Amino acid sequence: GAMSVDSIADLSDNASKLLEALQLSHPHELGPRRILGKKKTLSLNPITWQVPRIVDRCCTHIEMHGLQTVGIFRVGSSKKRVQQLREEFDQGLDVFLDEHQSVHDVAALLKEFLRDMADSLIPRELYGAFLSTATMEGPAQLDALQLLLFLLPPCHSDTLHRLLRFLGEVARHAECSWDADGREVPGNKMTVSNLATVFGPNILQKEKPGEKDADALNFEESAAIILVLQRLIEHHQALFMVSPEMQCDILRRLFQTDPDVIDYLLRRK
Repeated sequence: GAMSVDSIADLSDNASKLLEALQLSHPHELGPRRILGKKKTLSLNPITWQVPRIVDRCCTHIEMHGLQTVGIFRVGSSKKRVQQLREEFDQGLDVFLDEHQSVHDVAALLKEFLRDMADSLIPRELYGAFLSTATMEGPAQLDALQLLLFLLPPCHSDTLHRLLRFLGEVARHAECSWDADGREVPGNKMTVSNLATVFGPNILQKEKPGEKDADALNFEESAAIILVLQRLIEHHQALFMVSPEMQCDILRRLFQTDPDVIDYLLRRK
């Protein structure tokens, strides 16, 4: 019952709407490490993990080769090389990014992909709702963000989770550190705040790129976008974890509305 796609827009509408609205998974399945050679699907979701190849490979490349790169996402790149990579991914080629690839080119490619999506990673219809959480504080803010994340289509949800996990890893290497031999390891200087400033406008978009007033955000909106993305990066592990109580509640509701889905889940367990 699982399927695999490389495009945000390729999912069919045949799955249960309730399951689409709420990603249900076990904690060990949200971890970054997967057993090589085994493509496991989420235990309580008949839709397999959906992250576009270009996003996952860009994130993986930078995690392997760019975490100590000072100013990652802020230093210029080669427009020609970025365009070539973009065309190769667009053609469906199995693009291999190795240590010889410029980290800054890969970083620029990731930003461009997120910026130019037909519907932004956080869909525009939820733009106002996400921004409204900027005025909240503490647990109420996180509760509201989590409920909004449950409304994302599965592909957007999985891709956002992969991105936030990646940005959290970049932020953990922002400051200088020392290795086992006492040598200084330079930090990349990209704190959570800096990353939210760079990625916020690409993830939370009020209008499509190129449309009238697409870039005409006032100071309050810009500040709210940065704040919301900061919270998403800082708390992504908790925000994407569904509580056992909520899982049980959803399963009870599904028993009444979609018993065939419950039967499917029980048989697979």
